[in-house]
Amino acid sequence: MAFIDKVLQTPSYKWADDDGNLVKPSPKQLWTEAFKRTNVFKSKKNWIPFINWATAVAMLPFLYFFLVDYFSWLHVGALVIYAMIVMSTHGTIWYHRYSTHRAYTFTNSVWRFVTQNLVVRTFSEEVYVVSHHVHHAKSDNPGDPYNSGAGILYCMLSDVNHQAIAKDLNETEYKKVSNFIGHTGIVINSYKKYLKWGSVANPYYTVLLLLMNWAFWFTAFSFMGGPGFACALFSGAFFWYVLVRAFNYTGHGGGQRQHVDGVDFDRSNLSINQTRPGIFSGEWHNNHHLYPDSARAGFLKYQLDMAWIYIYCMHKIGVVGRYNDSKKEFLERFGHEIGA
Repeated sequence: MAFIDKVLQTPSYKWADDDGNLVKPSPKQLWTEAFKRTNVFKSKKNWIPFINWATAVAMLPFLYFFLVDYFSWLHVGALVIYAMIVMSTHGTIWYHRYSTHRAYTFTNSVWRFVTQNLVVRTFSEEVYVVSHHVHHAKSDNPGDPYNSGAGILYCMLSDVNHQAIAKDLNETEYKKVSNFIGHTGIVINSYKKYLKWGSVANPYYTVLLLLMNWAFWFTAFSFMGGPGFACALFSGAFFWYVLVRAFNYTGHGGGQRQHVDGVDFDRSNLSINQTRPGIFSGEWHNNHHLYPDSARAGFLKYQLDMAWIYIYCMHKIGVVGRYNDSKKEFLERFGHEIGA
């Protein structure tokens, strides 16, 4: 078995049947798996899936106070902008292009930490990064942790059902997995602690960083616009955190081939370039699958890429060191198709 096939914890319904076909679990199977995976009383190794859900639940009071005590249309506008643009763009900058694909580097660890915490913190790097490497290796095939062909609920529950690392890795395999996220600056478990906690990320560090981040941003937002403004932006972070799970369903055509000539050039998978995620967060997903380690994914003239703008500007002021930019390679390869 290839290493990439062993990285993630296999769900009880398995990735594929005996004939190698994708297993499409029922909603009951998916929910049963989710509650089993988040049960920390059964095993402390379930702590990351538990934290995923606990984080969302802990955000609900902010939404409650926003709706009941601080509702205003101005705050609604701030919520929408923060969720759809700020949180989304940061997800592309930090989790996607840096943490997973190492498309650029920082000149020092201080700026790396600042970029990591530019917004209200949600996902642990481990949840996003390790599974995303598997996603690229097995896109739209059995084993893809958010395979759109298995339905939207399969994707929505993937953070607890499919994105946790395997619990039975040997020491060599564990070191390979930990190398996926070692550059992000998080505190990493030793192999002995991995056997105890079932994760690369140290649980105490993960929770402490989350609490410190929330305390900082709630205080900062309150100074900027009062507690109502803070509750609105935390509510925006909540909506992004929940709804981003649907992206790989829509971003892979809902499990159907929806490629558009002259727009989607990678036909090896179901990924498509969508205007809203592209404009709002730089997530031109088909382009990204073509050149996953590129710090820029907006290759065509109309493809605004705000994540790339941030990375490029940070490079100009000395915060970002090396970066990869595949636009020239893209145009050399496909320019004749678009008249460039």
